[in-house]
Amino acid sequence: MADKLRLGVLVSGSGTNLQSIINACEAGKIDAEVAVVISNRAEAFGLERARKHGIPALHIPVGRNETPEYEIADREQTRALRDHGVGLVCMAGYLRKAGPSVLETFAGAVMNIHPALLPAFPGVKVQWAAVEYGVRISGCTVHFADPEFDRGPIIIQAAVPVLQEDDGEALAKRILQCEHRIYPQAIQWFVAGRLSLDGRHVFVDDARAGSWRDGALFSPALELDL
Repeated sequence: MADKLRLGVLVSGSGTNLQSIINACEAGKIDAEVAVVISNRAEAFGLERARKHGIPALHIPVGRNETPEYEIADREQTRALRDHGVGLVCMAGYLRKAGPSVLETFAGAVMNIHPALLPAFPGVKVQWAAVEYGVRISGCTVHFADPEFDRGPIIIQAAVPVLQEDDGEALAKRILQCEHRIYPQAIQWFVAGRLSLDGRHVFVDDARAGSWRDGALFSPALELDL
């Protein structure tokens, strides 16, 4: 039996997407295992989540982008990911750009999740920005990471309505439920070798165009029961 693909997860905060990935791996819905979790913040609860599951949890401080400290941390992250045999890097609420060393070492194997329908609303606090702007539909996106924030080729998106009574917090909670579904799905497609890239276009072999579930539209269609 072939060894499972080993995942390296980068987090900055509470790590709910990390937890969804761990749960899906342990349930056999993702044919992979989380090999290491790395955070730029020592107090990130995502590190505690990893420890509870016996997963190595590392704190690697990261300075502001494009500073010497950032470059040192980038190389340290790369070494840690390689030392743990990682084949796919998953940024899960990681509030820094993936550095050039990570992106080059794991070319085509770095994913990110974002709580908006990219390319609209890149950056942070985007659920609040969507409500303030008055959009009628928002959602979340899993994409391959590249050197720019929230710009890489899109793998899967989920769309949810923005309700008239929504504030940023209410919308964020509803989007988060979709995040916990689309990230494990994207990872499993990668593990199964079903993703291919042509320029900015990601193709998923044998995927259906879309599916509705619990008031949200997922495209391509969800296949995992999460």
